Amino acid sequence: MQTNTLLRKLAKYFPKRLKSPGDRVGLMTGKLKKETKTIVLCLDFDDQVMSYIKAKQMQNIDLILTHHPFLYQTRYRTFKSDENKKRLTEEIDALDIPVYSMHTNFDTGHRGMNDALAEALLLENIKPLENMPMARGGEVAKPIDVYEFSKLAAELLDVPYGLLTKAGKDMIKSVAIIGGGGSRYFDVARLEGYDLYISGDAPHHVRRDVIAKKYNYLDLPHEIENIFLIRMKEILLEINKDLNIIVIKHEVPPQLITAN
Repeated sequence: MQTNTLLRKLAKYFPKRLKSPGDRVGLMTGKLKKETKTIVLCLDFDDQVMSYIKAKQMQNIDLILTHHPFLYQTRYRTFKSDENKKRLTEEIDALDIPVYSMHTNFDTGHRGMNDALAEALLLENIKPLENMPMARGGEVAKPIDVYEFSKLAAELLDVPYGLLTKAGKDMIKSVAIIGGGGSRYFDVARLEGYDLYISGDAPHHVRRDVIAKKYNYLDLPHEIENIFLIRMKEILLEINKDLNIIVIKHEVPPQLITAN
């Protein structure tokens, strides 16, 4: 289908106006083709994806669609400090394959990242938080022990572990979530009455704040965002069932090392 038509239809779900201030979304590198038939989906365009493309001798790719922006700054500023990004850009440009990213606009948009995560957790009455529209909140089917739910959440979101900071209720009825690194927003969820907040990448001072405010926070690896691959493929095929979607799921959580 025509590339402009495809991107226009995606923008109905995930318009650029939904992106967070300072975020970069849209065309990262290369030139969009007039027609798009084959799309590669990945969380990040990196050396592993480049190696896969070369190994499979994939010359017919029309678009690489990522969640995380490939270039967070202009080419000049990026290449000045990141030789690897410069090399990768030169390699993908030589193959005439554009890289396009949908990041916080996908996180915030209807049916995007956080809707998908909340649905995967089997939450009911899912809705955006009033003071943080990117996040989603919902209710569990029946009250559940916070430890039991935390284990279930890791299983449902396909990660091998979670890090629970528990200082709040033992039995929870409601949950709020932001995929990725949204730990610092826990207080919004707390003030809106959610019993547990889920995100990732929590630094020490955030965990101490959670404890000080007698709240529950579940830190799940950033890689729960692999759900982007599932949801984006679903939406693309709804737009055009004849699209050829190649999913590259190459990002896994770091290994959890525990003492004997």
